[in-house]
Amino acid sequence: MLCWSGSVRRKQKPGHFPVYLNVYDLTPMNAYGYWLGLGVFHSGVEVHGVEYAFGAHEYPSTGIFEVEPKKCPGFTFRKSILVGKTDKCARDVRVYMEKLAEEYRGNKYNLISRNCNHFCNEVCVKLTQKPIPRWVNRLARLGVLCNCVLPPRLNESKVRRVVKEELSEGEKKKKKMMNTSRSGPLLSTSSSSSTSDNNHRSHIRAKSTGNHSSSGSKKSQRQAQDKKSPSVSVKT
Repeated sequence: MLCWSGSVRRKQKPGHFPVYLNVYDLTPMNAYGYWLGLGVFHSGVEVHGVEYAFGAHEYPSTGIFEVEPKKCPGFTFRKSILVGKTDKCARDVRVYMEKLAEEYRGNKYNLISRNCNHFCNEVCVKLTQKPIPRWVNRLARLGVLCNCVLPPRLNESKVRRVVKEELSEGEKKKKKMMNTSRSGPLLSTSSSSSTSDNNHRSHIRAKSTGNHSSSGSKKSQRQAQDKKSPSVSVKT
């Protein structure tokens, strides 16, 4: 009987949440170039019902934004591609996007080296371990016609930039109450100790004042007695 002692690799279960790449046309030239694999495209990653993308602006703040899937303003939607699936929940994906928001700044957008498709490829590899199709970003790799195409710019009135979420009013009140409850006993203890110290000091002052006044009165009495008593002269 033969026994094989080698380790058996177990197949990893695929993720539960689908990750899509939504591709848009940047120019009417795609009607001809798409069939040659030379189109100019914008793309966004759709996961948990939200589409994330990267655009350009002139400020040193994040260029990552979120929109309704397949409805990115300013572009013509072409197709949606299922890249893979992920195990990350919506909250984990949001935290990851907030981290990327610090790296992908609007004024650092570059059509050849750092464009929307580069962003989508990084996100898809992180979430699904699979890259985006090569034809989506082919012109950026070739560097052809890139100087003739304007980068996709953010329209602040139509998209929402990805920033760290602020606490709601209820969460702020809850946090304030927790801080107050933690610092309350310490404050009361310190205040009571300071009060007792003040009382002790006042008692010492009063006692010392009383001692001084009693010693002063005794001295004045002695002086009065000395004045009343007659002087006695001794003759020899």
